[in-house]
Amino acid sequence: MIVVTGAAGFIGSYMAGKLNQEGRQDLILVDQFTDPSKISNYISKTYLQLVDRDVFFEWLNDKHQFVQCIIHLGARTDTIGQDPVSYKKLNFDYSRRIWNDCVQYRLPLIYASSASTYGDGEFGFDDDHRLIDNFNPLNCYAQSKHDFDRWVLAQTQQPPFWAGLKFFNVFGPNEYHKGRMASVVYQAFNRISETKNMTLFRSHRPDFEDGEQARDFIYVEDVAKVMLHFMNNRHMSGIFNVGTGVARTYLDLSRAVFKAMKIEEDIRFMNTPKDIRDNYQYYTCAQIDKLRQAGYDQPFISLEDAVHDYVKSYLIAEYCF
Repeated sequence: MIVVTGAAGFIGSYMAGKLNQEGRQDLILVDQFTDPSKISNYISKTYLQLVDRDVFFEWLNDKHQFVQCIIHLGARTDTIGQDPVSYKKLNFDYSRRIWNDCVQYRLPLIYASSASTYGDGEFGFDDDHRLIDNFNPLNCYAQSKHDFDRWVLAQTQQPPFWAGLKFFNVFGPNEYHKGRMASVVYQAFNRISETKNMTLFRSHRPDFEDGEQARDFIYVEDVAKVMLHFMNNRHMSGIFNVGTGVARTYLDLSRAVFKAMKIEEDIRFMNTPKDIRDNYQYYTCAQIDKLRQAGYDQPFISLEDAVHDYVKSYLIAEYCF
C-alpha cells in the first residue's frame, strides 16, 4: 500500500491519479474529507481507504506492515495566514510524527517542502544542506516548512529512505478549491474569461519592471513524475529542489494563457496588496543539479506547453484529473 496525505488537495489528489495511471490502486488517501469543494479531486480515484488525518497515526500503528511508502503532502498551504501556532501544529508537529513513525516502522518517506523557504532569494536557491541555515522565510507557512527541513537534517535516526521536495511554483488541475492561493494560471484564465483582460501586480522595486517578476513555474505533471522517480529510486536521500531550473515572468505566463484561450492580449497592472507586499518574492529559480544527480533525467514541460495543456484539457473542459 502507498499512503498519500493531503489527498483531497491539489498536488496530493493529482499524485493519487498519477499512481492510478501507473497501475497502483492500493492507495490509502489521508486528509480531512469534509470540504465539499474538494470532493471532485478524489471521488474518481481508485483507492483502498479514505483515512481522516486525525486518526491516521492510529491507522498506521495497526497497518504499517502493509505500507510500502508514505508520500506526505498534507499541510496548511496558504501563505498569508498570521497564526504561527496552527502552522506549527499542521506543518511541523504532524510532519515530525510522520517522520518518527517512518523511522520506527522502517518506511520510506517523501514529503513536501517549499521553495518559499528560500525567502527573498538573497542567498540563492541552492538545495545544498550546508546552506539551509542561511535562509530567512517571509511568512508563517514558509517558516513552518523551513523549520521542519532543519529539524530533519538534525536527526540521527532516519527512515530507510527519505526525500524532502522543495516545490517551486506548481500549477495545474485540481487546484480549483484554493481561491486566492490558486496559481496565476488558474486566476488568469478566470479573469480573462470574465473580462477579456488580465491584471498583474505592479513592481515595487526599482530593479524589476512591472510584470517582470519571475518564478520557476512547474506543471503538476512534472511534480508527480519527480515523486514517482523517488518512490522507485531510493538510493539518494536528502532535500531536493523541484523546479524546472528556468525562471519565467508573469508577463510570459499571462501571454501564454491569452494564446491558449485564443484571445487578444490585454494586460494591466495594479499595486501589490499591502498585506503581502513586504513578503512578496520577486524571483525564484530552482538549482536542480542535485535532482539530476539523484537520477532524474526527464525534460520538463515548457511553460507554454503546460499552460496550453492546462487550459485546453482541463480549464475549458472543466475536467478534474
